[in-house]
Amino acid sequence: MKKEIKAYFKNRPSQKVKSREIAKHFGIQEEYAYAELKHTLHKLTEEGYLEKQGKRYSLSNFTSDKLIGVVQIINEGNYGFVLLKSGEYKTDVFVAGKNLSTTFDGDTVEIKLLSKKSGKSLEGQVINILERAHSEIVGTLQKSNSFYFVMPDDKKIHRDIYVAKEKLSQSKVGDKVVIGEIEWTSPDLNPEGRIIEILGKSGTYDAEIASIARDLKIPYKFSKEVLHQAEKFSEVVPESEISKRLDLRDKIIFTIDPDDAKDFDDAVSIDELENGNYLVGVHIADVSHYVNEGSSIYKESLNRGTSVYLVGKVIPMLPEKLSNSICSLVPNKDRLTFSVIAELTPAGRIVSHEIKKSVINSKRRFTYDEVQKILDKGEGEFYDKITTLNEIAKNLKAKRTKKGSINFYTPEVVFKLDKSGKPIDIKIKEVRESNNLIEEMMLMANQIVAQEFSPKKNNGILPFVYRIHDIPEKEKVTEFARFVKSLGYSFDPNSANKSKQFQQILESVEGTEEEAVVNEIAIRSMAKAIYSTNNIGHYGLGFKDYTHFTSPIRRFPDLIVHKLLFNLLNKKVEKNLSIEILEEICNHSSVQERNAINAERLSVKLKQIEYLKGKVGCEFHGVVSGLTNFGIFIELSHTLAEGMIRLRDLDDDYYIYDEKNYSITGKRSGRRIRLGDKVNVRLVSVNEEKREIDFVLLDNY
Repeated sequence: MKKEIKAYFKNRPSQKVKSREIAKHFGIQEEYAYAELKHTLHKLTEEGYLEKQGKRYSLSNFTSDKLIGVVQIINEGNYGFVLLKSGEYKTDVFVAGKNLSTTFDGDTVEIKLLSKKSGKSLEGQVINILERAHSEIVGTLQKSNSFYFVMPDDKKIHRDIYVAKEKLSQSKVGDKVVIGEIEWTSPDLNPEGRIIEILGKSGTYDAEIASIARDLKIPYKFSKEVLHQAEKFSEVVPESEISKRLDLRDKIIFTIDPDDAKDFDDAVSIDELENGNYLVGVHIADVSHYVNEGSSIYKESLNRGTSVYLVGKVIPMLPEKLSNSICSLVPNKDRLTFSVIAELTPAGRIVSHEIKKSVINSKRRFTYDEVQKILDKGEGEFYDKITTLNEIAKNLKAKRTKKGSINFYTPEVVFKLDKSGKPIDIKIKEVRESNNLIEEMMLMANQIVAQEFSPKKNNGILPFVYRIHDIPEKEKVTEFARFVKSLGYSFDPNSANKSKQFQQILESVEGTEEEAVVNEIAIRSMAKAIYSTNNIGHYGLGFKDYTHFTSPIRRFPDLIVHKLLFNLLNKKVEKNLSIEILEEICNHSSVQERNAINAERLSVKLKQIEYLKGKVGCEFHGVVSGLTNFGIFIELSHTLAEGMIRLRDLDDDYYIYDEKNYSITGKRSGRRIRLGDKVNVRLVSVNEEKREIDFVLLDNY
């Protein structure tokens, strides 16, 4: 029907026709067929093929040879593709370098088709730039003869930007800068701009961090207004506020965090009851008491969405006065909290719970290492409480794993930095019982809070912020099954209980060299967890109801959940934000979370590159972590740094890329290298500017 309707309108390029007239032309009389026709007309309108005015449809202006899409620059501007947004053609359009005009990567453009050869890629020419993707660009100021120019950090921005001497704004050659007021009128000339901010000396870590933040649109400085508002808060908790809360200051409550943690937003407690059960408390910093809707701090934290944890540096969501002081659950200080207190059996079954605003006074700040030593040695401060919490945590984990929860392992590296911030050692972070203890307590609290908003419990749906995770796409699961089969593992993509199979595979590879790769491919096959007002459950955890409640110092959705929860418990839900506003917050927070993850990964990569810079010529052991038609990606086993072996450097044979079987094969020798293979490599070059690491393969792999 879609093809027939397109042909119908192509023969009537200027006519405006009602759906009933179209139905009459095709002899459609049955209601179901007419409904299908209207649905097809609606889809063609959404795609931009048709336009609708009132009840009449007509051919869209965009169905001519002029189409709109987003430019993707390839190979330093030698060519590009336009990813079409609307129109008849649902494919990418190839654009030769000479036809890219003055486009940057990511620009929205109008193109004209140059060829429509059947079975071949469409080719086009940019004829109009509709929207620039970059109003500001970060790069390094350089000079050639008497010309100043900025070399962009983002290598997809394929042209240097010239800067007139009077537009340097006191910047010096070698400075990392932000350039704005960019104009580019002719492809024969370079773009020009003005330096609007100096980030620091290029190559210094602070300048690189500022550059990462700028590139990913992450705010990294607080306004004077926000800082001034934060300074007004007193660290002393007034008696008038304590009297309104559950007073837990005499209880043994403690925090468990990484060695380098600056803010402590969760604490735990446990007490044995007379009936043999345990009262487990999860106490979360009550940021919502200090951050009110509409305030400067609220608006700023909403804009940031999350704290960003970079190597050796944090870009916080909240000003330091709140994040590291007033809201942080430091030892021996009265702190306002929101507590989830649950009665559990020794086996980890939740009997009952209560949620209350509280005040605590933490008795001890533990690190994960300290708690692990107590568990290993069987002695130490609060030994009984820590070991009991650990047993309950293990039971909680076993229960959720049995129900289909998937325990992904994403290896992380820890850097040892010298006084100047240079990396002198890299180690893979260990995930031990002490880490799992806290994780299980937080999962429990998050689940309990989400269940408070259950429609059954509230006689209807209440607007709320859920943490959701959709089921994986069938195609991606099939791909994953094919990949693990190539490594010798079995996975049935048609199984009714895929989550249990995922967990079995992850357990099978635990401790092997391919563990990180299998986990990474498994994670890639999953949907991305996001924030949403539409509760579809959390597939990865196997929870029907889940939210983020436990980190309001560093995540904005948690702060909102605190406010929604307080209104629910006090029967003031009419004060809640509308579902439309909450959905906007969810979407924005999900985007900011992805930006933060990208920034954190880039920060790690920069430090790995800096560490390897002095090790050119050294040999390393690694795993094949990716394959393309131009090279093999290698992840080093001890540092997790990823670099490439280019196929052109494999001079012993001509290698053919086999995408279907995750491998490359030598045409003459039959030598095969697969994803997940263990290899030995030599580091041959490190390019800090391009952020690239190059290896060559050794024969003894």
